[in-house]
Amino acid sequence: MTEYMTGAPHEPGSQWYDSEAGPLVRPYAMTGGRTEPGPTGVKFDLIALVTLDPGRSGTDDDTPLGPEHRALVDLCRLETQSVAELAAGADLPVGVVRVLLGDLLELGRVTVSRPVPPAQLPDERILREVIEGLRAL
Repeated sequence: MTEYMTGAPHEPGSQWYDSEAGPLVRPYAMTGGRTEPGPTGVKFDLIALVTLDPGRSGTDDDTPLGPEHRALVDLCRLETQSVAELAAGADLPVGVVRVLLGDLLELGRVTVSRPVPPAQLPDERILREVIEGLRAL
């Protein structure tokens, strides 16, 4: 049987994790118990693209960011990424990433580009006709 805690919690070197699974932090601890992203009620699709705000990407203001927030900012610093990619890159549940992104959006640290709804995309038949017309030139 795996031992979950060795030593008393106040002793130096005590471990609050399962040695096989690694450190355990509950998702609600990372989000402060919140399940919805911010008071604006923004919904983040899995394929929504997240980019650092160009005006704020290099600034380090007085707003305290948690380690999970900073991890998402660091991932976005490399390139624009989808919500799903950020969740995988930060090794966090998607629900947690959505809440954290809501915080970053409210702070003006990131911008979100929502995917185009399928109803607004051009018809495939029209695109094929355009390609055929261009080839005929």
